[in-house]
Amino acid sequence: MGFSGTLSPKIGDIKTLSTLYVQKDGSSHKARIGIIGGVIGITVLLLSGGVMFLVWKRRSKANRQDKFVDVAGEDDRRIAFGQLKRFAWRELQLATDAFSEKNVLGQGGFGKVYKGVLVDGTKIAVKRLTDYESPGGEQAFLREVEMISVAVHRNLLRLIGFCTTPSERLLVYPFMQNLSVAYRLREIKPGEPVLDWPTRKRVALGTARGLEYLHEHCNPKIIHRDVKAANVLLDKDYEAVVGDFGLAKLVDVRRTNVTTQVRGTMGHIAPEYLSTGKSSERTDIFGYGIMLLELVTGQRAIDFSRLEDEDDVLLLDHVKKLEREKKLDAIVDRNLNGKYDDKELEIMIQVALLCTGASPEDRPSMSEVVRMLDGEGLTERWEEWQQIEVNRRQDYERVQRRFNYGEDSLYNQDAIELSGGR
Repeated sequence: MGFSGTLSPKIGDIKTLSTLYVQKDGSSHKARIGIIGGVIGITVLLLSGGVMFLVWKRRSKANRQDKFVDVAGEDDRRIAFGQLKRFAWRELQLATDAFSEKNVLGQGGFGKVYKGVLVDGTKIAVKRLTDYESPGGEQAFLREVEMISVAVHRNLLRLIGFCTTPSERLLVYPFMQNLSVAYRLREIKPGEPVLDWPTRKRVALGTARGLEYLHEHCNPKIIHRDVKAANVLLDKDYEAVVGDFGLAKLVDVRRTNVTTQVRGTMGHIAPEYLSTGKSSERTDIFGYGIMLLELVTGQRAIDFSRLEDEDDVLLLDHVKKLEREKKLDAIVDRNLNGKYDDKELEIMIQVALLCTGASPEDRPSMSEVVRMLDGEGLTERWEEWQQIEVNRRQDYERVQRRFNYGEDSLYNQDAIELSGGR
């Protein structure tokens, strides 16, 4: 009896167990619902985040491809140049990495030139006037835009666009992969190729054609006024492109070309321009002749280190002396390692000396230079130049003798007076 009492559950016990079971089953159900809800919530959250990220990425990409918009006060709309593209300041700032010094390609009288890359991958060169409000700064900017928008030729630097703000003036050009002739002659880094002789010939001819276009095919004609190796750029194929029109001027043939200030680079400036302030296409031709000498010798127009060897500081005088002594081999850039054509060297030297004649009237036009570089009409002009040079040297020597004689006479007279009675 006792056994049956122990094993037989009472009605109260059964109710208690039933209640516990129901409570336990309800808690599990709620937990499962909570877990499922959490998983669903996290999934929805992740999906929403992914969708938002993709939308942001697409919008960001679209914004980079759209045109940049200047913020209020940054864009100066008073200046406009026809069909040239107007760049936003922020676009050029981004392209040049905030005009980082590591992107500086060169520096001139009116500012620096920076390498840049637009968002579409186009490489550009940005010329930034550091102080356009300085005397001549704004004029240089306007002049350069005006010149390049008028002059379009394969051997002239093409202007892509510009940027103007109340405090900035910038010009945008295509990036010249091989930089300038001056860089290739004198500043190349180890491992970079030296300009070979055929390339130098091509540069001479391309530069001549660019200047010929400015002088003889533009109306009104354009005088560059700063022709030198540093202002002749080289594209990816080493074709010559004449750049830097900051000093150029449009020439009205009905008016005088006298300027109030001589502009250019010492050693490249024609003597009549220095003495009178009068510029013409013949002053460009003089600068071109000096550039030819740079191409042949690899040297600068002025080099004071030549004083150590008691040579002429001016490259022109140095070359003239070696040409008279028939030492053309001593003229040629040593980086060529003797790999040049003797006849072509002679032609280039002769054309250079014709272009740098003391009298502007004796210099050839650029169209004549183009022909002479091919040997056409050079012989006759060279013979005339040699005779002119002989006469010039004789006149110079007579003046020197007269001057020296005058010094001696004055010295002797002083000596006589000092030794006389007191």
